[in-house]
Amino acid sequence: MAVIGRWGSIAAAGAALLVPMSGAHAASAAPFSGQGLSPLWGVPFAGMLLSIALFPLLANRFWHHHYGKVALFWGLAFIIPFSLNFGSSVTLHEVVHAALLEYIPFIVLLAALFTVSGGILVAGHIHGGPGTNTLILALGTVLASLIGTTGASMVLIRPLLRANEGRKHNVHTVVFFIFLVSNIGGSLTPLGDPPLFLGFLKGVSFFWTTTHLFHDTVVVAGILLVVYYLLERYFYGREPSRPAAPEPGTETRLDVRGLQNVPLLFAIIGAILLSALWKPGVFFDVYGTRLELQWIARDVLLVLIAVVSMMVTPKLLRERNGFDWEPILEVGKLFAAIFLTIIPVIAILKAGTDGAFAPLVRLVTTETGQPVNIAYFWLTGALSSFLDNAPTYLVFFNLAGGDAHQLMGPLEVTLEAISAGAVFMGAMTYIGNAPNFMVLSIARHRGVKMPSFFGYIGWSVIFLVPCFILLSWLYYL
Repeated sequence: MAVIGRWGSIAAAGAALLVPMSGAHAASAAPFSGQGLSPLWGVPFAGMLLSIALFPLLANRFWHHHYGKVALFWGLAFIIPFSLNFGSSVTLHEVVHAALLEYIPFIVLLAALFTVSGGILVAGHIHGGPGTNTLILALGTVLASLIGTTGASMVLIRPLLRANEGRKHNVHTVVFFIFLVSNIGGSLTPLGDPPLFLGFLKGVSFFWTTTHLFHDTVVVAGILLVVYYLLERYFYGREPSRPAAPEPGTETRLDVRGLQNVPLLFAIIGAILLSALWKPGVFFDVYGTRLELQWIARDVLLVLIAVVSMMVTPKLLRERNGFDWEPILEVGKLFAAIFLTIIPVIAILKAGTDGAFAPLVRLVTTETGQPVNIAYFWLTGALSSFLDNAPTYLVFFNLAGGDAHQLMGPLEVTLEAISAGAVFMGAMTYIGNAPNFMVLSIARHRGVKMPSFFGYIGWSVIFLVPCFILLSWLYYL
């Protein structure tokens, strides 16, 4: 409850800032342009990524106790030089903009899903094995588009880990869980993954992704489920001592507890839809950042839903579920630094052909101005693997014209490539999508010897990249 209180305090502090600005104040907080920015401004962001990659491998004990200080160091490594070069007003504007429009909505939604789903306990004797584990992964892949990749991941990761306790070979199960449940399964609705939700806010129809990404999702998810089943059969056969199967006559019925949280999951979905469908036309300027009333209402509702979940869920149930706050705290601290240090990187990308990353931007357009769909797919995906996939989606959405009606019509393949790249390739690294890191944290706390940052990329290169090459050949050439 203390953590929820802290989120409530953040929201309250943000609400206190909602005051109209004077014209002079607004002018002083004018956003800066990415034109002329050196790529060296990306060093703090690269340092943050390398810290996440290398510290757990080379200094795990130090990282476990001091990752928040490391994140603060890289945040200051951006803020201090940026303030000296562009002034405190521009710096404050950019920080406030990133916090109010990106970080706080992002972390409040994750915290709400984490809290509510952590109150749902799937009890009963689940015997992990090739068939059962594959079924859980398939179920999670479907649920991800209904309750979000975060919701599906948090509901299913703990019962999956319990079902495979005591096994020597269980890393592959968690890795494929991240592939399918934490990423690829969220591709069919705007509720599934933040990039698609941003597209929905920009005018993309709610069911557009369902109809246009269905075939992409079926191809990739189908291949990965079959590969996982074969891999699981191999590793299951090599277990020195398999978990004991329930004896005949033993009660094996699953018992789902904490059902009072299920309506709260739907309430989270309702709060998200409310922010997209309700347009009261009321907004506030917070140091040059336009903050609309429906967005504030959404975040307040999400905090309240999390509080209600804590109040109505017995403490013993959460304890049996192995629930603790460390995963969401870790994600919150690390992604605060990521959202901060990514500011100049996104600005350079938005500068298009006038920015330092112009060679990348030119790859997505022919000399006649036509989009290169395969380049949109791979560039959106590659950047989404290391940058936050939501703003990356918006950058390429705007590069493709930014008109939702055009992108759903004559340029529908381009929008499909952007959407698939952002969602699917979020699975390529631990930081490509927030649920990846949360699942990693929970698995490590449960004793699973998860691969390092680069070790995980090795898994994704072997199993995901061939699927993406196949998609390119089928749909984007």
